Amino acid sequence: MNREEFLTRVRNAATAGRAYRVDIDPNLPENVGYVGGGDDLPAKLAAEVTAVGGNALLVDDLAAAREALAALLDRYQPRTALCWRHPLLDRLGLDALFSERGIGKCDYESLAALPADVRRAQMLAADIGITSASFAIAETGSLVMMAQPGQERLASLLPPVHVAIVERAQILPDLFDLFTELRRAGYDNLPSNLAFITGPSKTGDIELTLTTGVHGPGTWHVIVVR
Repeated sequence: MNREEFLTRVRNAATAGRAYRVDIDPNLPENVGYVGGGDDLPAKLAAEVTAVGGNALLVDDLAAAREALAALLDRYQPRTALCWRHPLLDRLGLDALFSERGIGKCDYESLAALPADVRRAQMLAADIGITSASFAIAETGSLVMMAQPGQERLASLLPPVHVAIVERAQILPDLFDLFTELRRAGYDNLPSNLAFITGPSKTGDIELTLTTGVHGPGTWHVIVVR
């Protein structure tokens, strides 16, 4: 089949598909399908994170979040951690936690000056990824990650264990609320990459058997700070 024949088939298929358009009732309210997150968004987020296969821990304050993160570091004993640069993580005192345990920290500052091959090797060798999130969706237990310098998507993708810490101000009730926030920020200001994380990496491609950790972290912890 030559190029023109192929494109003709595509055009014909697209024309045929338009015969099955979905008509939207103009009288439907704007919030149709809105679920919300209930009265306790942190608790709802934690429950949904657990429901999708994650490990959620709901804590009252930053001191408790720091203790929870320290316990995870002691549990997994990583040699190196690939970390975001984020105000919430700064307030947790990551550097002190790492120094106490002899954990090497890979972040934007330490990696930026390295040659590309060395930088890649260090990121691939990280045992744990520690991030916050741009937003969290209580309705679905999802984290919204808007990649930018210092908050690279690889921290939530490469290491076998991903730990995310979020606080109440970052939690939105419903997916609809996210698009309201994005419109408010202005679409021209959006990063080139926006990803949703809902549970640990999973695939069912191989013999329809669900396998965890194939395309990303197999273990996903979310510490939710009230």
